Amino acid sequence: MTPSERLQKQVAFITEIDKLKKIQRQTILLDRSRRENDAEHSWHLAMMVIVLAEHSEEPVDPLKVMKMVLVHDIVEIDAGDTYAYDQASHSDKAQREQAAADRIFSILPFDQTIEMRALWDEFEAGETAEARFANAVDRMQPLLHNCLTEGETWKEHGVTRDQVVARCSPMAKGSQRLWDYMLAEIDKCVKAGHLT
Repeated sequence: MTPSERLQKQVAFITEIDKLKKIQRQTILLDRSRRENDAEHSWHLAMMVIVLAEHSEEPVDPLKVMKMVLVHDIVEIDAGDTYAYDQASHSDKAQREQAAADRIFSILPFDQTIEMRALWDEFEAGETAEARFANAVDRMQPLLHNCLTEGETWKEHGVTRDQVVARCSPMAKGSQRLWDYMLAEIDKCVKAGHLT
């Protein structure tokens, strides 16, 4: 492959992932003006990694974790965002996302396809220190937004404390400190009547 052909593939991928800006999530912005999109979510996670990496349960490579959080939702361009508390939509989530990963990452030159797909697969498997911490901040960000918006999205969908704890407690694998902090925030929301 010539340098020109390689650049064409890279630009095609960069152009394709612009579509992430149009994928709406359930999480609302803290000013409650609208729902965030996947690109905003990914940026926020990358910043959280920079700021919070010291709280990982194990030493991590922050650059690798940032790459993971920037790559992990790219599949939602094809698969769409699956709401964390919508069990029915989770039934075919893995298949939808695998097909999306196959298509989208293959736009890149082969070596970058392998690298990006490996990062995505590692995040999904959640077996390395980096993947566990990436998953922890991925759960923490919408949880924090819900706490700071008085449970607006939880109330909209009838989500309970038990559901939130079941969904978010795996944060502890990546950072017990972050999970303990968020569990205290969840309990404040219950006490304030923002979560039942």
